Amino acid sequence: MNSHFVNWKEAENGLVLFTPPDFSFSENLRYLSRSANECLYEISGETIRHALSIRNEKLLLEISSAADHFLSVRIHKPVPHQMKGEIAAYIHDWFDLGTSLTPFYEMAQTDPLLKMPAEQFFGLRVMGIPDLFEALAWGILGQQINLTYAYTLKRRLVEKFGECLNYDGSRYWLFPSAETIAGLTMEDLADLKMTVKKCEYLIDVARLMVNGELSKEDLLNEGDVKAAERRLTKIRGIGPWTAHYVLMRCLRFPNAFPIDDVGLHNAIKVISGSERKPAREEILKYSARWEKWEAYAAFYLWRVLY
Repeated sequence: MNSHFVNWKEAENGLVLFTPPDFSFSENLRYLSRSANECLYEISGETIRHALSIRNEKLLLEISSAADHFLSVRIHKPVPHQMKGEIAAYIHDWFDLGTSLTPFYEMAQTDPLLKMPAEQFFGLRVMGIPDLFEALAWGILGQQINLTYAYTLKRRLVEKFGECLNYDGSRYWLFPSAETIAGLTMEDLADLKMTVKKCEYLIDVARLMVNGELSKEDLLNEGDVKAAERRLTKIRGIGPWTAHYVLMRCLRFPNAFPIDDVGLHNAIKVISGSERKPAREEILKYSARWEKWEAYAAFYLWRVLY
């Protein structure tokens, strides 16, 4: 389903990335604009600015869509062809451009829960978090708190320990690396006002990655979602919810499904018009129709709420 072929070409000051017909840049920008407290990119009109580090070089990308079926990517300084290829691959992964959504939309047309969100948010992709440490950290930060506070914690972490690129009078932040966080103590994280447990989990995960005990490749090599989930949930602080969130948004397992997610339950309640949240058995009955599209189903249902 997810092709590794990245369709792009060089352009003056950057590159052009070709997109599938069932992709809507503006729909994805609307999703990315959902928090005014986002610190890792800046959206202005139909343009997104995002800093990226490739081979220890900090780059600012300006992504826009002047016409259907392609994205224009402007890079703030000249880079060699090979680096442009790596930038194209990153954006391809971030916007999940290798997936054809035709089967998902065909299935959604007759699905009682997905019909409305699939029509309303047509062209939306499961926006990725390509970096494994960032995806795990975001999952840990978001545990048992509301989304607004999760964004506040992320901003504190990024602005204290991340690097930034200054351009045109603005600062563009990069998420802290696993190497940076692995070298910290609990006292270093005290200012963030996170629970002691979350601080421990973040440092532990960073150290596992730096020591080579955890990587994106290892998880992908597990081959199936259950094996990858087992590998992740052996790590202290990573339960099934965080594991499936990461498997969905970073590893791109199409059948990753955070079944116990409160947002998912609330969305089902809203769409079905029910007075109560659905029981697990009900969710399993609904999701039986979504085979190999569980991640997209969850993402579209979340979108109904935020």
